[in-house]
Amino acid sequence: MKNRLIKKTGDEVSPLGFGAMRLPLKKGKIDRKLATKQVYHAIDNGVNFIDTAYLYGDSEKFLGEILQDKYKDKVKICTKLPSIIVRKYEDMGRILDEQLERLQRDSIDYYLIHSVDFKTMNRLLKRDLIKFLNESKKSGKIKHVGFSYHGSKEEFELLLDVYDWDVVMVQYNYFDEYIQASSEGIEYAALKGMGVFVMEPLKGGILADKMPEDAEEIFRKENPNKTNANWALEWVLNNRNVTCVFSGMNSIEQIDENIAIANEVTPLSMSFNDLETVELVKRVMNNKLKINCSTCGYCMPCPREVNIPECMKIYNEKYLFNHEGLVNPSVINYYQYVGGILNKASNAGRCNGCGKCLRKCPQKLDIISELSKVKKEFEFPGFSIILPFAKFIGIPLYNLFLKITNH
Repeated sequence: MKNRLIKKTGDEVSPLGFGAMRLPLKKGKIDRKLATKQVYHAIDNGVNFIDTAYLYGDSEKFLGEILQDKYKDKVKICTKLPSIIVRKYEDMGRILDEQLERLQRDSIDYYLIHSVDFKTMNRLLKRDLIKFLNESKKSGKIKHVGFSYHGSKEEFELLLDVYDWDVVMVQYNYFDEYIQASSEGIEYAALKGMGVFVMEPLKGGILADKMPEDAEEIFRKENPNKTNANWALEWVLNNRNVTCVFSGMNSIEQIDENIAIANEVTPLSMSFNDLETVELVKRVMNNKLKINCSTCGYCMPCPREVNIPECMKIYNEKYLFNHEGLVNPSVINYYQYVGGILNKASNAGRCNGCGKCLRKCPQKLDIISELSKVKKEFEFPGFSIILPFAKFIGIPLYNLFLKITNH
């Protein structure tokens, strides 16, 4: 991979970074053996930048434990101050010290204010955020600073001018080209010499997994050898203003595929035909995707134990793949994965409208309203009565039918 330069800091970073938010799990905890193998494999093949955060469970602690000896100096670490739990000035220093201890480092390479919009930044500025950043840089606890953005595109450039930031992290993919920071905002950041880091290049997997058949056909017609993930990553890396794309990679195969793409793509290397192909697919997806949820999970945990991302994912899949009929794959998935058949019930109908999820959502979704749509779609009258029947009779019969018809 040909590294890309962050003008403000002089660092050269790999165009593909390792996103450590969704590390592989085993019994609810990080699968240390598998995750270590994956992180080392990425580093050994040219990835020199890893993104984590205080709110990513045990991610920081895990990385601190495995990035020792020869691996310690091979990578830059980017982590984040959790803006949502900062109540007073002293919280910022306390959290930073805890992160340094978790990561087993004397200094953090890139320190970002997590999940910022105009309102959040205003609140932090009143708590002397600038003083904290300046003192932390002066003491050497952090080297470079920035923020991850989750606001409107109208406010983005205003926040870029609040402080002498080194970098910024934005959500950016071909589906979300004109929301949040947008292409124009990214260009403004680059003109200031800032590094631009990208999260959600695959929109939580929506742009990498199976897509509607008409979208898949457009991609196949243009190039049958490219995967959906290939198209999505290539589109982001093609932007000359993008410095590094952070991707959560859960298998060696995914890592190798993404590294191969990053090795191949250089800024402005996509042809006009390729760009037009992506635009056509975007139109198909725009017509079918009902809820603009990236399944990031920032809205969790829910006090009522609703699995918000999974509810919205299943709802979207119903329309993406035209699942019709009283019993269809989406209904089956809903009953199995959130209805309580395979796991504890976490269905949309459990929502009581408390609103605690609303301020956490980076997409600014009206989650209460969206869950109401999900409930209306899947939870038929008598849902609580139907569920035991479905669990012990309906689902086994449906699975048996599929098994017979597939032979």
